[in-house]
Amino acid sequence: MSIGIWQIAIVVILVVLLFGRGKISSLMGDVAKGIKSFKKGMASDVTDDTEPKNISENNQDSKDKE
Repeated sequence: MSIGIWQIAIVVILVVLLFGRGKISSLMGDVAKGIKSFKKGMASDVTDDTEPKNISENNQDSKDKE
């Protein structure tokens, strides 16, 4: 059994009737902002970590402080 165009159309109509066009568009705008901020965060993480970190040195420093 495959999903036809009529089933998709009925589901879309029901969603629009339940939530309204304004709420759906604001929800999609929020999703787009989230995706943009996620991509921006991923890009800044890659550029910030240019030098490799040595975990064992960090552990020794924290043990020396105690």
